[in-house]
Amino acid sequence: MAGGFKLHWVVDEKDEGKTLKEFLVGQEISRAALTDIKFKGGGLFVDGGAVTVRHVLRTGEKLEVHFPPEKPSLGLAGENIQLDVIYDDPYLLIVNKPAGMNTIPSREHPTGSLANGLIGYYQQLEIEATTHIITRLDRNTSGIVLIAKHRHVHHLMSKQQQAGQLQRIYEALVQGHIPKLNGFIEEPIARKETSIIEREVHPGGQYAYTSYRLIKLFDSFSHIELRLKTGRTHQIRVHMSYINHPLLGDTLYGGAVGKIGRQALHCREVQFIHPFTNQHMKFSVPLPSDIQDVLTSGRPI
Repeated sequence: MAGGFKLHWVVDEKDEGKTLKEFLVGQEISRAALTDIKFKGGGLFVDGGAVTVRHVLRTGEKLEVHFPPEKPSLGLAGENIQLDVIYDDPYLLIVNKPAGMNTIPSREHPTGSLANGLIGYYQQLEIEATTHIITRLDRNTSGIVLIAKHRHVHHLMSKQQQAGQLQRIYEALVQGHIPKLNGFIEEPIARKETSIIEREVHPGGQYAYTSYRLIKLFDSFSHIELRLKTGRTHQIRVHMSYINHPLLGDTLYGGAVGKIGRQALHCREVQFIHPFTNQHMKFSVPLPSDIQDVLTSGRPI
């Protein structure tokens, strides 16, 4: 992707007579993106010649959109971090994030984040991009993170999220015995007034919906699978604590310590429609060793 992000089409009969602007809006290219293309170094080309959005399309014309180059923010340095990349194409990147790694830098952890590693990865491959993380995970949550290589790709994937077409499946170990094989929590979540980090169920919060399925009961905990309809900060952790089944190791929300040194939460699987091939994509990663060790040492019932 050296030289910037580009999209290509051959004009079909059904688009004959449309203006280029009408066509591009139909391709989900936002008006803000078109403004950036005009003023920040991009370009619109038909059969190799520069045109404006007023160009009227004819069948068979070859259309190219060159987006402006993207640069990382000044405070985000690239680092040589070994990333566990499980998928990589010109548009999307999927990484298996370990527990203990921030998704983005924070005041407490300004280096060593996934975002720092992504910039280093892009620099090695001479990809002109900054970080567009679609599905963030907490520092101590492990598993799949989906990343867009360009702002326009992020825009398309965000629309999928809003439409419920992007699905994430988690596994967790929670305190006590879940009373039902299947259930859901539909409670709003807000930032706790006394904390800049902690969230809580609050009637004035944002709508949040988490469903769960029991995988197996153990002597003092339950192994469950979870799916999110919404993506609020700390959503699984807050919802499970709210029903008195906090995640093992989750000291922020009342989880028991001793069995594992972090919240026992792992994003196992992601499913989505590829924004350019329209293929159904599905990726999964196994449970990390620390969660697996708790399962192995536990007594099933």
